[in-house]
Parts: sequence; structure tokens; C-alpha cells
Amino acid sequence: MQVDASHDPQRRSFVASANGHSEFPIQNLPLGVFSTTGHPVPRIGVAIGDAVLDLALLAKAGLAEDVPVADRSLNAFMGLGGDARRRLRTRLSDLLSEGSAHQRAVESALVPRAECTMHVPAVVGDYTDFYAGIHHALNVGRLFRPDQPLLPNYKYVPIGYHGRASSIVASGESVRRPSGQRKGPNDAAPSVGPSARLDFELELGVWVGTGNAMGEPIAIADASEHIAGFCLLNDWSARDIQAWEYQPLGPFLSKSFATSISPWVVTPEGLVPFRMPQPPRSSEDPSPLPYLLDRGDQDNGALDLQLEVLITTAASRASGHAPHVLTRSHASHMYWTVAQLLTHHTSNGCNVRPGDLMGTGTISGPDKSGVGSLLEMTDGGKVPLTLPWGETRTFLADGDEIILRARAVREGYASIGFGEARGLILPAR
Repeated sequence: MQVDASHDPQRRSFVASANGHSEFPIQNLPLGVFSTTGHPVPRIGVAIGDAVLDLALLAKAGLAEDVPVADRSLNAFMGLGGDARRRLRTRLSDLLSEGSAHQRAVESALVPRAECTMHVPAVVGDYTDFYAGIHHALNVGRLFRPDQPLLPNYKYVPIGYHGRASSIVASGESVRRPSGQRKGPNDAAPSVGPSARLDFELELGVWVGTGNAMGEPIAIADASEHIAGFCLLNDWSARDIQAWEYQPLGPFLSKSFATSISPWVVTPEGLVPFRMPQPPRSSEDPSPLPYLLDRGDQDNGALDLQLEVLITTAASRASGHAPHVLTRSHASHMYWTVAQLLTHHTSNGCNVRPGDLMGTGTISGPDKSGVGSLLEMTDGGKVPLTLPWGETRTFLADGDEIILRARAVREGYASIGFGEARGLILPAR
């Protein structure tokens, strides 16, 4: 993957709202699945400025190739691999550029984004969540194991667990507070009730493109070609349920009630200008084992993405306060690259399929200003946060809304964004 004409910062679109757009300029062109009130059947589209380009309408005009436009999800297109994505990107960039010979036909396929309902862009067959943010792992480890924050395997193994695909929801869908078993350290016996320690986790989602046959691992040098794109991912976590249930097999009901994602698939091609070297490990750290080590991945496998989490509450919205930034982090704080995650996932012969989703794990920075969860911000609930309008929080209250955002910024290139991953907390049943 190389920088090409589609990344040219001088390229402009005849879609006026795309020019200078903070998230969806012509240099981005992320894919998604949307519907409208007048056309409620989900279909594939591309974000361009404040509009969505309906690829089914574009196909009717004879201007779209390779895309299974009759599909209601991106699974089949993801399975076509990188060559199909690159052909589509080149075609769309040309069609949407100023001076396009097909401007009138393309304009007829544009839908105002404000009129669109976004959906989870693929049917997620399997979802795996990793633990690749080393600062998060250290912070959580210090809370529960101050003498040994990181377990001995962390710097050798990309730690992960199999999550629940059925409860993945698109941005804007509300999240019901879960109930479950909790047992505090001073409780004689567990009780059942609504989680009192509901938390968010700031993560990236990684969409699988072409899969692999069962028993055939994906080599680290090939892994990037099996990745179809990226999104934001909020791995909602009920910390009190988690603390009681996670030993010895790990998270279960504390995580499976909801996972919120941003609905746009930002393609690897759109992110080419924002690739960066994987930050070097400490001289005291072991080198990745050979099956996880590829020079090209180390030189170009990290992402230059600014990440942030914002909060609104019922009280702040009623009083007209703007969303408050809780934290800012960066994708380069991951200890493992996404290629290493995928390679390890398949190293035992596990087969992955188009539309499978991987979470990176919480991406926290090295200090308190960049932590990716309330668990870390409040020292496990011991130190409440005071919000600008006077409320305090240790964990999330009903009516709170969490907003995840990401932006790729590099001098000499047009900045691109991911859209938002929003979720509003509803009371427990």
C-alpha cells in the first residue's frame, strides 16, 4: 500500500461539504451500511462530507464495480480483499473529484447523512477482544496486583478472549445497564442487582477481510492484507460483575451485554499516510517471537491516530453544556500491532472470516491525562472526578452518554476521522 493520487491533499470534491471536512473529506471514503425513512432496507454507502454516496444507486448508473450492491452488509465485499478495495477507492475518488465527467449521475446517488440511520456494517460472526494497551494493563495490574502488575506472559503473548458478537451495536444505540452477581471484599455472600461500577473502554476495532482456512495460520508478513478496515470500539464493562466472575476463566457477563462501535469502516488505504513505526520496546523487554516479528510490520504497522473520550450527562444536556473531554490518548500506545494480533489469533490454526471483528483492548497513555477507562481515572473508584458543571463520577450513572472519537493528522496530508461511537446509559430493567 502506497500513497497515491487519492491521498493528494489538494484534491477537492464537487461535494462542497467534503472540502475541509474534519472527518470525511475525499481523502477518506470510509464504507458503511445505512438506511433512510423512505428506503428502510439497509444498503452500502460511502461517507463524503455531510453526505452518503449510495453505491446501489451508483451501480444503477453503471458507475460501480466489484461491490455486491444488493447485499445488506459488507461481508462479501470485505472478503474480496485489498485489490477490490483499492479499485473501488480509485474509482470513487475520481467520480467524486471536481471536474468529474459523471458529476450529475453521482449527485443523484447522494443522500444527506443527517437523513441516514447507520447500522453495524457487517454481520459479525466472531468477536475477539485483546489487551494490547500496555499502559492500561499496567494501571489495572497495579490496582489488583501491586507487586506484579504485568503477568509474565504479557510481553510474549498478545492476550485476548473470545467476546460476544450478538451484542455489538452501532453508534447511537442506547445501552441498558446490566445486572448480575456482585460480591464486594467485605460481603459475606454475593448478591444480584444492577451494576454499580459501569465503565467504558477506549479501543479500536479491526475488521477482518479475507479469512483463512481452518488449520492454516496467517503469516505475520501477510496479515495486513487480511485486514479490511478500522472503527472505534467501546467495550462497556461492569467492573463489579467482572471482579467476581473473571477468575479463573476471564470476562463473561461483565462484557457481553453491549459493545458499541462507530459505523464507518475506515479502510487501510485511507490510513496509508498515517502509518508509523511501531514504538521500540524497552531494552529489557523480550523481542517478539519469530512468528510475530516482521520488519515491514515493525517499520509501518502502527497508526498515527489521536483518540479521545467525551461525556455528557442528563444534567449537562439539560443545562446546555458542551460534551466534556474526559481523556485523550493515541493509537501508538499499543504494545502489539494489529497484524500481530491477527497473526497470533490464527497461529493455532483458528480460522477467521470476512466481517469478524477484533478489539485492540483499552488504549491508555502513559499518564493520567490519557487513560482509557474510569477504572484508571478514579483509581478503582477511590478518587471521584468532578465534571465542569459540578457533578462527580467514579463510574457511569444512568443518563450518561459516552462519545469516542478518532482523528488521523499528519503534516502534508488531509486529516481524516472515524465518525463517533456514542452510547447512552439506560437504567437496568
